Amino acid sequence: MFEAFISTYISSTIRFLFLLAPFFVVTMFLALTRGLPAAEKSSIIRRSTVSALILGLVLFFAGPLLFSAIGITLNSFRIGAGSLLFLTAISLVTSGTRNHATGLPDEDRDDIAVVPLAIPVMIGPATIGAILVYGAELNAVPEVAGGLLGLVSGLVILAVLLHLSGYLEKALGKTGLNILSKISGLILSAMAAEIVLTGIAGFIASTSAT
Repeated sequence: MFEAFISTYISSTIRFLFLLAPFFVVTMFLALTRGLPAAEKSSIIRRSTVSALILGLVLFFAGPLLFSAIGITLNSFRIGAGSLLFLTAISLVTSGTRNHATGLPDEDRDDIAVVPLAIPVMIGPATIGAILVYGAELNAVPEVAGGLLGLVSGLVILAVLLHLSGYLEKALGKTGLNILSKISGLILSAMAAEIVLTGIAGFIASTSAT
């Protein structure tokens, strides 16, 4: 039981961290908070992380209920969510952003903590779909606990990176952050392919069984 918890926790932390596209979020945070005092930046990080966590927890448990309510199978949703995630990965790799995939608004806002930083920069449509899928895949208590803690840990690591964003910009520069964002996109594309292929295999297996 403990081994299942640890294994799920480690894999979920890595999985959720890459789903959040941390270096893209850091780049967007730097652009959105340029010129703001440190205290206000810390407040924005705290509120955006809490908002993303609340949404993430809701999505984590909402998968089975949602799939049942709209009459679709987990495998079908895997294919759809994986395809959307793949588009996000392509956007990250080709341009270093995922504005088109998330629908990031262009206008300035008085409070950027929730919109657009938490939604859709941290958690966009593709991330929402992936969280719904991953939450629905976990059934045993140790796995669910490990997945939840992995989600929390991923957001905590992202919050730490945001607090260190100024140092990261000085150390890596915009080019370095862009390169890391593209690498994240490459990993996201592999994750998306796995989700889609799992969905296809599951769909074929269920069809064959009937």
